[in-house]
Amino acid sequence: MMRAIQGDRQMRPIVSVIALPLIVGSLLMTASAASAVQRETQEEKETNYKRQQQGGLFQKWTFDQDKPNEVPAGFAGLSSNSQQATWTIQPDATAPSSPNAVTASASCEAGPCYRLLIAQGLNYEYPDLTVRFRVTDGKPASGGMVFGVKDAGNFYAAVVDVAGKFAQVVRVVDGQETVLGQAPVKLKPVDWHTLRVQRNTIISKDFIETFVDGVLVLSVEDQTLGLGQVGLLLTGSSMLAFDNFHAVPLFSHRPMSPPAAY
Repeated sequence: MMRAIQGDRQMRPIVSVIALPLIVGSLLMTASAASAVQRETQEEKETNYKRQQQGGLFQKWTFDQDKPNEVPAGFAGLSSNSQQATWTIQPDATAPSSPNAVTASASCEAGPCYRLLIAQGLNYEYPDLTVRFRVTDGKPASGGMVFGVKDAGNFYAAVVDVAGKFAQVVRVVDGQETVLGQAPVKLKPVDWHTLRVQRNTIISKDFIETFVDGVLVLSVEDQTLGLGQVGLLLTGSSMLAFDNFHAVPLFSHRPMSPPAAY
């Protein structure tokens, strides 16, 4: 409740004493609601910051130093069912960073089928992820990136279905998938496309934004999953090639540069 008292030359806003309890009560209710969302403990935060320090703040994988026909170094495959995907380094002269790219292929007899390739030793709560992807030989192609990964049955996924011409943000909890959002996409007439995902927070809301070929196609809110690993994704019966995978935390307690000497 706000009113203004007019003097001879100025207007002075005065907050009524009656409004103060309402304001305080509103703040307490907001704090209570925020506290209901499960967050990592201070001990968990400190542990995860130490883990981040081991690998550097900014991560980039071009896969050009990896051996052909092998799984990329520092990555491990996961699957939502017993059917595994094949993730191998293959020479690709068209790759954005040649000579190599990661080729993924899998079949799916009964869906949903999620095959993950996880970057080991890195955990992010609010990641900014980017990858380049290409459809191989006209085969069915559906995949993208994962984040907030706890295990093969708990993660977020940003998916582009090339044949269906749509993008999705999916949440998987205890193996049960929930589509948080879906939107049509129009891919650019190029061989290699770009997928970018940002999980951000404003006040007490967490939201996930998905960009395809530089265009924002989806923005959804969700707070179910927190800190977790990141990686690449293949869904259904598909074949895709990936290159130039980038990952960076949007928020970190680590300084961007060494402190100045005094």
